[in-house]
Amino acid sequence: MSGFAARNLPAEGVHDALSVRAVVVGETAIVVADVIGIDAAMSARVRSRCVLPADNVIVAALHTHGGPVSMAGRLGVVADPAYLERLEDACVAAIDKAAALRRPANLTAGQVNDPGIARNRRHPGGPVDASLPVLRIRDEDGQMIAVVTAYACHPVVLAADNRLWTADYPCYLRNALEAAYPGAIALFMTGCAGDANTGHSAYASLVLSANPERTFATAERIGRHVARTTLDAAEHAISGQARARNADVALGFHRREVEHPDTLEDRWRREALTADPARQSLLGYWARWARDIAPTQPTPLMARVTVLDWCGVPIIALPGEIFAETALTIRSAVDDGKPAFVICFADDNPGYIPPASEFPFGGYEVDEAHRYYGLPMSFAPGAAEALASSAIGLLTAL
Repeated sequence: MSGFAARNLPAEGVHDALSVRAVVVGETAIVVADVIGIDAAMSARVRSRCVLPADNVIVAALHTHGGPVSMAGRLGVVADPAYLERLEDACVAAIDKAAALRRPANLTAGQVNDPGIARNRRHPGGPVDASLPVLRIRDEDGQMIAVVTAYACHPVVLAADNRLWTADYPCYLRNALEAAYPGAIALFMTGCAGDANTGHSAYASLVLSANPERTFATAERIGRHVARTTLDAAEHAISGQARARNADVALGFHRREVEHPDTLEDRWRREALTADPARQSLLGYWARWARDIAPTQPTPLMARVTVLDWCGVPIIALPGEIFAETALTIRSAVDDGKPAFVICFADDNPGYIPPASEFPFGGYEVDEAHRYYGLPMSFAPGAAEALASSAIGLLTAL
């Protein structure tokens, strides 16, 4: 399983079936897989293998922490090659199936503000992207084909003690929407939730003890609440074309650690000797990182930014774990009151990409998470701003 360094045992069962879901509009598509991330190489293969133009496709991850290891060389655990092949094939199959089922349709759009679930986990009362955009797609007879929505809250209601496969709260959200619209597909995309969840800190996920607030019952309550909010969204008919634009952005790195990797490895191995089991697991990841990865010098990472225009509704897709500040910066470039989707974990998940304003505060997302993601350094200040600038430029071009 993937998502918690403290959890080092395999899954012991299935709570809800993990899925891959796609919606195609014209010659464009979005596919979302119930995994923590899909790396750039797999995303590129999916886009090149599917029946649609590669530049018109977004390959996104739900970012559930209740799924399998889904990226090779990341997340501290060796991925199963057979599973990675199955995941890639499923993404291609979902897009191709949706494309084959295309038929004339009518789209409506709406947006609801703040279901009241997401909390900034780094700063009490800090910013979150509270928007809940909704697209409804019906055939010419009025039958619902798909409902598409997004919300910026980490799908991490369940904690490290959970060992059942699950899509977390989006499972219940999608189930409720599909119950309200029989025969339709519910496509949920995770917004910029790098610093947003239901109220616990990132460090709370480094323990294996059960938390009475992080249960399937809580996930169901949250998922159903967001679904009810989605169903309340007003509908406004939209029309036009489906278009796509994308760009590559070079993201630089910056070393946060000041000690030599050999010193770090020695310290973390000694600390692990007296640490509790969950902490031992984390320190083991870090020691191996200091030995094998920290000494390398990375080249800038080329990150893909894509903007789809679905009949006047923009869908902005960013890689990695993006903070609310970046999403709100992009939203400021969208016409006031206009529904817009700003999602992350799209076409790659190389880890947290904090805005420059967050670096003075440090913390897991800034100082430590790059080790878990298998990067020798964290992304440099300015990386998030470069992504936002690229997205705004694509919006303007469209």
